[in-house]
Amino acid sequence: VQDVATSQSRGLRGDSKSLQQWKEKILEILAEIQAPLSLFTLRLCHWVLLKLLNRLFLSVQLHRGQLEMVLKAARTPDVPLAFLSTHKSQLDGLLLSFLLFSQRLGVPRVTVEGQTCSPRLRALIACLGGIFLPWRMEQAPSNEDEGLAGAVLAAYVEEVLRSRQPLVIFLEEPSITLHLSASARRWLAGLYRAVCDGVVPDISLVPVGISYDVAP
Repeated sequence: VQDVATSQSRGLRGDSKSLQQWKEKILEILAEIQAPLSLFTLRLCHWVLLKLLNRLFLSVQLHRGQLEMVLKAARTPDVPLAFLSTHKSQLDGLLLSFLLFSQRLGVPRVTVEGQTCSPRLRALIACLGGIFLPWRMEQAPSNEDEGLAGAVLAAYVEEVLRSRQPLVIFLEEPSITLHLSASARRWLAGLYRAVCDGVVPDISLVPVGISYDVAP
C-alpha cells in the first residue's frame, strides 16, 4: 500500500509539474501577442502624436459619413466591432488608434506586422494596444494554423470579442497593396471561427480608411 501511495504521489507531482510547464508556455505565447496597456504611455504618446501631426500635416480631417457609420455600429448592443483597413503608411495604426480613442470608442487592439518591428519598438507598441502574432506563427507558413500557439491565439481573439474591445485588422502589409497578408488571414480566420463556434452571435465588420495627400 505504501508503495502504491508513493507511486500515486509521484504521479500527481509529475502531473502538477507538467501542468505548470504548459501554463508557462501559454503565458509566454500570450505575452508575445499582447502586453498590459500603459495609461501613462498612452497619454504621453497621444501628446507626442499631436505634436507630430502638427509638424507633418496641415490638417487631419474626419469623414463625417464614415464617422457616423462607425458610431452607429458601436451602438449595436452585444455585437463586437472589428475595423478593417488597408495600409498606406507606418502611421496608420497610431492614427486609427488615436482617432477611435478620441471618439470614446475605447483603446482598440491594433494588429501589427511583428516582422517589421525591432524588439524595443514591439514592446512600446504593445503597451499602446498593438497586438502581434506569436513568433512561431509569424515564422511558419501561412497555411499552418495548428498547435499550442494557434490555440492560444484563438482563445485570445475570443476573449477580445467577448469583452467587446475594438479590434483593428490591417488587410495588407505597409509596403504591399492589393494583397491580403498572411497575418490578416490568421486574424480574420479567428473571427470566423468565433462566430461559427457561437462565441459571439455576430461581429460588426466596419471598413475604415486613411488617405494622404502625400504619404509620410
